[in-house]
Amino acid sequence: MTAPASNDAPVFGWDVGGAHVKVSMTTRAGALADVAQWACPLWQGVAHLERVIDAMFERWPGAADAGARHAVTMTGEMVDLFADRAEGVRTLTRMLAHRLGPRTMFFAGDAGWLARSACADGWRKVASANWLATAQWVATCLRDAVLIDIGSTTTDIIPIVGGRVVARGANDAERLVSGELVYRGVVRTPLCGVAHRIAFRGEMTGVMNEWFATTADVYRLTGELWPEHDQHPSADNGPKTQAASRARIARMIGRDAADASDEQWRRFAQSWRHEQLRTLEGNLARVIARDAALAAAPIVGAGCGRFLAAALARQEARSYIDFARLAGVADDDATRAEWVSTCAPSVAVALLASMAAKGAADNEAHSYNDASPRAA
Repeated sequence: MTAPASNDAPVFGWDVGGAHVKVSMTTRAGALADVAQWACPLWQGVAHLERVIDAMFERWPGAADAGARHAVTMTGEMVDLFADRAEGVRTLTRMLAHRLGPRTMFFAGDAGWLARSACADGWRKVASANWLATAQWVATCLRDAVLIDIGSTTTDIIPIVGGRVVARGANDAERLVSGELVYRGVVRTPLCGVAHRIAFRGEMTGVMNEWFATTADVYRLTGELWPEHDQHPSADNGPKTQAASRARIARMIGRDAADASDEQWRRFAQSWRHEQLRTLEGNLARVIARDAALAAAPIVGAGCGRFLAAALARQEARSYIDFARLAGVADDDATRAEWVSTCAPSVAVALLASMAAKGAADNEAHSYNDASPRAA
């Protein structure tokens, strides 16, 4: 019998989205070592993903080594570059396997890890499964919890009970029905998708159905958006300053920035924040109402908008746990925690793949030792 194969190479976890690509690296021992995010407007062409892969190899030259392992999850198959999701999965898995090498595996939820050759038939398991990867990792750390991952574009609200992910929806369509997927984020969401009427200076006003401003403008004015997370152009391709944000949100209600004071526009931004939080609160209530075990479960916050998850925890009088803490990041390492929590799905697939490799190696070593001849 041959000795067990080595599985001590680093793992690179990939979350390939339609707007960003996030990559995390574990050490040979399976601990989180580094994490990075790149803007990737995939709807404009796969050349943007090629550019990100080049940048990743430049950051981590070891990722190109023959022994390096790559664990991938994705949502990018949804972009309108592809005719449908199946084509998106086929295209992305083929491209990633070609660029990253033969030790590339794709997260497929309960089906485990698939080689690229299995993804054509198993595309439904691979498509938009990044939320499940994050939730499965959290479930290894906490028995009962509600994971709330608020990103640039969407929010996931995932229940975990008894150390198991108990989401009612298995795909985006079902999760939109269940309330576990909410298309609200803190950077790219057009404000006309947040509310149709909103309070301004004590009275309600209609909102223009135009892409004049996004939620990045709101959280830039509230001071909650980390500039490094604001990686895409503004709605008018203008500056990402508070003055420019005031002008953009003023257009949403047919006004100019000069029509009100800076403080009034800041309060107006708070009104948009309130509307977004109210939507998330309603969906959270729907999710937690399904299981009594969630009545007092903590909220685990992830994503660049997890400040809203923390706000929900305060409103609900629940304890709050940052995803980065579960991943072993010290509370006083704020910058690292910011990136680890923002890139939670890529961190999750890297750590899950490391755990799976270690388990396989342990089992193989056990079988090898059992089969080896023993001294008399």
